[in-house]
Amino acid sequence: MLQTRTTWTVITILLSFVTCPVFAQETIFAVVTSVSKDKRQAGAQVSVDGAVSATTLVPTDDVLDNLIWRNLEICHSLKAEGLKAGEGYRITSVKVLDAGMLPMALQGLAGECLLKKALEFAPLVD
Repeated sequence: MLQTRTTWTVITILLSFVTCPVFAQETIFAVVTSVSKDKRQAGAQVSVDGAVSATTLVPTDDVLDNLIWRNLEICHSLKAEGLKAGEGYRITSVKVLDAGMLPMALQGLAGECLLKKALEFAPLVD
């Protein structure tokens, strides 16, 4: 009796590993809205499957050492691969995009951000 019960317990555990959803990486598009001083995280407007939301991007160690992430600034447009985590997305790879290559839902946001940044840098002069 004990042998059969143990066998079924082991089979149940193994089946749960097989049927559990594996954390799949998602492709996300983002416009950076804030960057921490140490660059360990960035706030962004993110588009995943057409839905836009504000979230946090947290890089893995490989991405943290990446030149793209080290030079990250507000208004940068990104295409990234990452895992959905409680605090946002854990980014495993990142690429810089031109704002015109973003999904339509983010293009307006990127354009407004770039205009605000340009006006802060060189305000209108008579």
